[in-house]
Amino acid sequence: MRAKKAANFFFFLLTCLGAGSLVFLTAGILVTLVVESQPGMERFGFIQFILSRDWNYAQEAFGALRPLTGTILAAVFAVILATPVAIGVAVFLTELCPAKIKGAIALAIELLAAIPSVIYGLWGLFVLAPFLEKYFQPIVGKIFGGLPWIGPYFQTQMAGGLNLVTAAMVLGVMILPFIASLAREGFAQVPEALKESAYGLGATCWETIVAVVWPTSQKAVLGGIIMASGRALGETMAVAYVIGNRHGALESLFSPYVTITSVIANEFNEAGPIQMSALFYLTLALFLANLIVLTVAKRLMRKS
Repeated sequence: MRAKKAANFFFFLLTCLGAGSLVFLTAGILVTLVVESQPGMERFGFIQFILSRDWNYAQEAFGALRPLTGTILAAVFAVILATPVAIGVAVFLTELCPAKIKGAIALAIELLAAIPSVIYGLWGLFVLAPFLEKYFQPIVGKIFGGLPWIGPYFQTQMAGGLNLVTAAMVLGVMILPFIASLAREGFAQVPEALKESAYGLGATCWETIVAVVWPTSQKAVLGGIIMASGRALGETMAVAYVIGNRHGALESLFSPYVTITSVIANEFNEAGPIQMSALFYLTLALFLANLIVLTVAKRLMRKS
C-alpha cells in the first residue's frame, strides 16, 4: 500500500509539473514581451502607439494602427469567406453525405488543415495572386468601382495581385478546415432523438437543420468560428507572401498593405533598438488580442 501511495503521489507530481510548465511558459512569454516592449511603451505610450499611422525608419516614429487594421480586416474577411463554405461542408457530412464517401471527405479536410502555411503562401503568390489580378479584380472594379461611398475601396488602378484581398482569401482557405471540423463536432452533438422527432412530425431536412440542429449547436459553431479567427490573426508566412507589405494608406481593398505578423517577419532581422522594441510592442498587442479571442471562444463552447 505504501508503494502504491508513493507511485500515485509521484504520478500526481508529474502531471502537476506538466500542467504548471504550460502556465509558466505562457507567463514567461508574456513577461518577455512586456520587458522588451518597455522602451517603446516609454517613448510612444499606449494610446499614441495604437492610434498612430506612422512607420518612419529615419525619424524612429512607429505606430500600430495600420498593421493592426490590416490584421483585423484580413481576419474578418477570411472568416466571412470561409464560414459559409465550412458550415455547408459540416452540414453535408453530418446530415446528407453517403456513408461511402464520408470518410474520404473528412480525410481531405484533415489533410487541408495539415498543409504547412508556407505552402499556402507559395500557392497564393504564384497561383492565386496572378489569377485574381487578371480575372477577378477587373470584374469587381467594374461592378463596384462606380458606386458612391464604397466605390473607391474597389478601384483597381495600379493594383497588383499582392494585396489585402489576396491575403484574406489565402487565410480563408487556411481556416476553412478548422471551422468545418469544429462545426461538424457541434452538429454531431445534437441528439438523434431531436432530429428523428422533427422528421416524424413531417419536417424536411432543411427545416430540421434550421429549427433543430442549428439552435442546439450554434454556440459551439460560433465558438469554433471565433477560435479559427484567432488562427487567422496570428498567421505569418502565408500573409507575408501575398499582402504586399506596404506601409501606406489603404486606398483600396486591392492595395498592398501590412499586418502585424508580416511587419514582424519582414523587419525583425534589420531593426534598430527602438524599432525592435516597437516590433515587440506589436507582438504584445497581437498576443493580447489572441488571448481575448480564444477566451471568448472557450466561453461560448463551454456554454454549448
